[in-house]
Amino acid sequence: MSTSAGVWEVVPTWHGRRPMRMRARIAAGFLACLLAGTWAAPPAPAAEGDDAVRVMTITDERIVESSGLAVSRRHPGVLYTHNDSSGRAEIFAVGPDGRTRAVIRLAGAGARDWEGMAAGVDERGRPALYVADIGDNLGGAWPYVTVYRVPEPARLRDQTLRATAFRFKYADGPRNAETFMINPRTNRLYVASKLLAGGVYEAPARLRTTGFNTLRRIGSAPAMATDGAFSPDGRTLVIRTYWSAQVYAFDDRAEDKLDPLARVDLPRQEQGESITYAADGRSLLAGSEGSAQPVWRVPLPGRTLPAPTATPAPDTAAERDRPDNRNVGLALVIGIALALGYGILRRRS
Repeated sequence: MSTSAGVWEVVPTWHGRRPMRMRARIAAGFLACLLAGTWAAPPAPAAEGDDAVRVMTITDERIVESSGLAVSRRHPGVLYTHNDSSGRAEIFAVGPDGRTRAVIRLAGAGARDWEGMAAGVDERGRPALYVADIGDNLGGAWPYVTVYRVPEPARLRDQTLRATAFRFKYADGPRNAETFMINPRTNRLYVASKLLAGGVYEAPARLRTTGFNTLRRIGSAPAMATDGAFSPDGRTLVIRTYWSAQVYAFDDRAEDKLDPLARVDLPRQEQGESITYAADGRSLLAGSEGSAQPVWRVPLPGRTLPAPTATPAPDTAAERDRPDNRNVGLALVIGIALALGYGILRRRS
């Protein structure tokens, strides 16, 4: 929900209800693109018949600043989301009909400026939910940021769970960020900063709960990045802005881990700040801050789709050594004929 540091502060209201944050961010994004020399107008809204499909509308009146999305690993069709800096440390489990199935409260956690979430596992490999308190409206005023982890409940009901906190510092100094991701292959955490020249930062492979974990820059991020996610197979990741998303190939073993693959236009939203992959990895789910906001399913371009599951090739050695039924039958007929012939010859003799 934060504006880019050093652009401006916004205090006027829109229809007397909410700050005009979106207008400020749009202007900041235009300025960012102009300064970067990569000006492009925002895409047209998704209209009737376009590829984007509205899959649900979040109806819970308590969810007014949905700033992160995560697909449940335990409950098919369920999405997790959270409010921005609402003061409540809680996660909402939303069903396919847009209704809240459960509210998970995080004991021992603060909610200074929650900006993203992701599904992962804990140190024992059990499903877990991570929420990132990484926003910084002042662009570097906070000396560290925090990520909270709770187990993903096996049963969806209102409950309070004890949170595990991990504190982080950036290797190159504090900054504002709204993008939080977890690589499902390694369970490693990644953050993308929301700056004119944003960066993607990698957390250590093993996190500690004492002291600080260091986030190190590994690549560039789009200007005004508002959220991101890894694909279910960990082969790609997506980072969104207010108008579009950029998909990258990701190779943890390469020197340049991120390789841009394709740009994906997103539907026009009130304040688009959340994105994740659908469970099958073939489309994106994009959400927005605001009351009664839809979640859109946006198909991915072909080259960004997950690799098809390979059909096991036949074992050629086994095929070669397997007896041919036709040969077996022929041998049996010849054997019977020889036996009958031998019997007839014996009787004649």
